[in-house]
Amino acid sequence: MNRAVNRAVSHPADRRPHRRPARRRAVTAVVAALVVLTAAGCSGEGEETPELSVVGAFVPEPVSEAVAGGFLTVRNDGEVDDHLISVSSDLAGTVELHETVDNTMRRVDRFVVPAGGELTLSRGGNHLMLLDLSHRPVEGETVSLELHFETSEPIGIDVPVEAGTHTGR
Repeated sequence: MNRAVNRAVSHPADRRPHRRPARRRAVTAVVAALVVLTAAGCSGEGEETPELSVVGAFVPEPVSEAVAGGFLTVRNDGEVDDHLISVSSDLAGTVELHETVDNTMRRVDRFVVPAGGELTLSRGGNHLMLLDLSHRPVEGETVSLELHFETSEPIGIDVPVEAGTHTGR
């Protein structure tokens, strides 16, 4: 009779292994749910992105085949900044981003396109420098430019060649 009682009463240590799998399953389920929720949060839905557009672009007719300037405004109606990091063109072997500080031009690696704001490339200020031209463009032609950004997809534009004295206004 003692044997039946001993068999019916189990030791607390004997019960722990049976509870561990249930706890592990519960912990695994919670971790899995967190992973799914985290992945859903990173899926791109609802993420803030730049919303870029280009206006007012022109290339003044250059005086030589060596170089030309490019001017335009990039608008960002989005809620996060982006950066213009490079430009390519069918007219130029190289397009550099230049800033002008104290009447001195220098090449830069990028321009910020601020959230809710504009990047303005204009005469006497920040601008594009088109180098190694395939020919000297004349007023009435168009030049293809492709603007490359850190976050946004590239934007391709056909830019009119204006009179050499054109200011964009």
